[in-house]
Amino acid sequence: MLKSGCIHPQIMAAIAYCGHGDKILIADGNYPLNSKSGTAEKVYLGLTDGIPEVTQVLKTLKQVINIEKAEVMVPESGETPPIFKEFSEILDGMELNGIGRFEFYDACCEPSVRLAISTGEKRTYANILITVGVA
Repeated sequence: MLKSGCIHPQIMAAIAYCGHGDKILIADGNYPLNSKSGTAEKVYLGLTDGIPEVTQVLKTLKQVINIEKAEVMVPESGETPPIFKEFSEILDGMELNGIGRFEFYDACCEPSVRLAISTGEKRTYANILITVGVA
């Protein structure tokens, strides 16, 4: 029985199949997960508005895997959503690679995306695509 980190069996099974360079999408509750995550294993965690938050899932996954890179969906307006600062802080100051909405959707449909997690997050642009690093 696991006692720390992630204890969700479907998420842990999908992570076990990930190797260096594979990707994991953590999406907000507005993200069209079924149609914009390709062949990735899909996990629907959203219980209600805001539960769980994308940042909670990111913190948990950071305990289980090394994260090499992070990509975020940037607004067309060019503004920086406040959640991006939280993402960077959780990732120890890692620079976030911003890509446009439709490019982000395309990136999330690539075969390298092995796991896609939907949350109850309600903040806008709270989607992050992380790349698994080496152990």
